[in-house]
Amino acid sequence: MTTYTTQLPARNGPALQTPGIVRRPTAALRPGNQPDFAALLRRFEPITLSEMSEVALQDRTDTKFIMREGQLYNALATLTQQYRVLDIRGVRLNQYRTLYFDTDDFALFQQHHTGRRDRFKVRTRSYVDSHLSFLEIKHKVRQNRTVKNRLATPDLLTWVTPEADAFLNDYLPFAPEALEPKLWNEYTRITLVSKRDCERLTLDLRLRFTGYEDSFAAGRSLDLPGLTIAELKQDGLNRHSAFVSRMREMGVRPTGFSKYCAGVSMLFDEVKHNNFKPKMRLVEKLIAGGYHD
Repeated sequence: MTTYTTQLPARNGPALQTPGIVRRPTAALRPGNQPDFAALLRRFEPITLSEMSEVALQDRTDTKFIMREGQLYNALATLTQQYRVLDIRGVRLNQYRTLYFDTDDFALFQQHHTGRRDRFKVRTRSYVDSHLSFLEIKHKVRQNRTVKNRLATPDLLTWVTPEADAFLNDYLPFAPEALEPKLWNEYTRITLVSKRDCERLTLDLRLRFTGYEDSFAAGRSLDLPGLTIAELKQDGLNRHSAFVSRMREMGVRPTGFSKYCAGVSMLFDEVKHNNFKPKMRLVEKLIAGGYHD
C-alpha cells in the first residue's frame, strides 16, 4: 500500500504539502524510466494556436485511449510525419489547470455513472502557457458525439459570476446556482493536429487530482504517475486515422474515460462509483507497469 501525500491547494500557486494519508495502491516510475517527450516533440513540425483554430471541432466525435507513457512515446515516434504539434512560444508540453463544478449531490457525476446518453460536464480551465481562461460546458448529445461551448474569462473562475450565470443558463437544463466547485485537475498536455484529416489529438500526462478546499475531499490529492490519456477529436469517426491504426497495432483499445469521473471516484469515497471500478482497476494496472488485457 502506497502512502500518498495529502495536499492543500493554494489559491494562487502550487499545492502545499502536508502529512500523507493512505489512498489506493499505485506505483511510481523511476525518474530514469520517464520518456523524454520534449526531445521527441522537436521532431514534429509546429502549429500555432491561430492555425489550429481551423480544426476547433467544438461539435465532434471523441475516441479515448489510456496507456502508459512508454507506450505513447513508442506510438508517437512513428507518427512524426503525420501530425503537427501545438507550439506556444517554443513550449510544446503545455500546462493545464481545471476546476470541475457539480451539484451538492454530484448530479453531473451520476449522469456519467449511470451511463446517461444526454449528459453535461461544467468546468473552468486555465491554459497556463497561453494565459487564457475559459468557462466550458461539455454536452454529450449521443454516443461518442460531444458539443462544447465556452466563455472566455479574465481569470480561472472559482465561483459562478453574473456573466457566468447568464452563459450557463443558455446551455444547462437546470439552474446554475446549484453548481459548486468540487475537484481540481492539473496535467501536462501535448496537442497534435493531423496533416491529412480533420483531426486533433490531445495527450494528457502527469495527472494530479485535488479535492476543492470547500468540498468534503478537501486536502486529499492524488497523482497518476506514468499514465497518459489520449483523446482523438474528429468531425466524424475515421477508423483509418494514423493514430487509431497505431493503437490497433499496439493492442491498445479505445476506452471511455472521464478525468472528472476518475478523480471523483478516487478521492470522494462517499460518492457511489461502483460502475467505474473496472476502469480504475485498469488505471492501477497500467500505473504498476501492466498492459491492456
